[in-house]
Amino acid sequence: MAELTYETLRDAVSGGAVALRSIMSLQPADGEGGKVFPPTYLAGPGAAHKYAVEERQVGDRVVSTVLLDSVASQANRAEFALLDGWEAGELRFPVAYVDFTGDDGVADLGRLTVLEAPHRIADAIFRDSLLGGTLFRLSDVGRAITEAQPRNATAMFRYSPTALLFGQWDSTGPKGGLGAKFQRAFVSEIVGLDARVGASVSSRIDPLQIEKLPPDQIAYNHGDPEEVWTFDPDEAVPAKNGEPEAATRGSESGTAGQPSKINHGNIAPSIDALAGGVTISSARQTTVISFAALRRLRFAGASREAATAARTAVAALGVAAIAYGYEMDHDLRSRCLLVPEHALSAELVLRDGSEPESISIDRGSSAALVERAAHEAAAAGLGWTTDEMRLVPAPKLVELLRRSREMSAREGVTEAA
Repeated sequence: MAELTYETLRDAVSGGAVALRSIMSLQPADGEGGKVFPPTYLAGPGAAHKYAVEERQVGDRVVSTVLLDSVASQANRAEFALLDGWEAGELRFPVAYVDFTGDDGVADLGRLTVLEAPHRIADAIFRDSLLGGTLFRLSDVGRAITEAQPRNATAMFRYSPTALLFGQWDSTGPKGGLGAKFQRAFVSEIVGLDARVGASVSSRIDPLQIEKLPPDQIAYNHGDPEEVWTFDPDEAVPAKNGEPEAATRGSESGTAGQPSKINHGNIAPSIDALAGGVTISSARQTTVISFAALRRLRFAGASREAATAARTAVAALGVAAIAYGYEMDHDLRSRCLLVPEHALSAELVLRDGSEPESISIDRGSSAALVERAAHEAAAAGLGWTTDEMRLVPAPKLVELLRRSREMSAREGVTEAA
């Protein structure tokens, strides 16, 4: 199996291939036939469960499959993989971030990068932050990014190339729904095969054996959120009618109050048939980097050579996302850990339908590929910025965070009770 070189990737991106594809077979960590827990979705009336189950053609057979990780979720994981390489200093490419550490009230947020924001560089978090003392959208960089579009993606490539890889719709910018849309070129998904939906059980035994409160004994929501609850009505949060706000109370018929309302007491054993997990024979991760999508990107005024170099650099980031993602493992959520059945591999999908060309990729070679691709793009006149893009939250964003946290703290006490 040949190693993926810069020249091979460049030739593929320029028209020699339609896509780069990686297919990974995985098993539950507890072995074949193990139970995993897929993401749950809102189930309609009468639904048998909360999972995305459908029949798919796999090879020469039709099988029942369950979605274990969606395209959007996989994109987020790929971004975290690139972030891991960037923070380690192994991958060098533009990563704008908002630094919250300068304000004591929100310093716990640390810094939030473009690889973590839901809408990438178009996210409201960046819109409501300052670059060099100016609201980001009003800065030179922000204006250039706002004006970027598929037929002239130069500014996006220069300041936020991952948006060209994972896609972006600038729906909250000054143009609203008419904001630029960049097609997703990196698409990945994990599905479980031969899915059988099961059930799970839950219960809790209180070691303190707190079971009931007398009907005339009331626990109130405490005025101090850190105290949570109190028996003293003078310390309670006032309800809308002016009376102390009750966390637990007996009914008018004399039923005892429920300590579970303040997180004490037993929880009776129960069966969950809507989200009780799924047994599978195996899982399949399919990742595709569309060179066809990258070829549709245009860079106004750039030579053919420069445009190819820029597209190749974006593709190299996609290759690195696959390689770094493989080493971050597939721990999708609680009780959904998958392990590969074979080493990482990829193949170039050719446009003539002939046998795909197998290639090897790994963490080290993909990092070298990104570095070479960035160098070649810069040499051709389309380099991405090497300057740090540090933003700070605007005062109004800090105030919004403060007010939201205060409200959440107050409501959290009521909801917990």
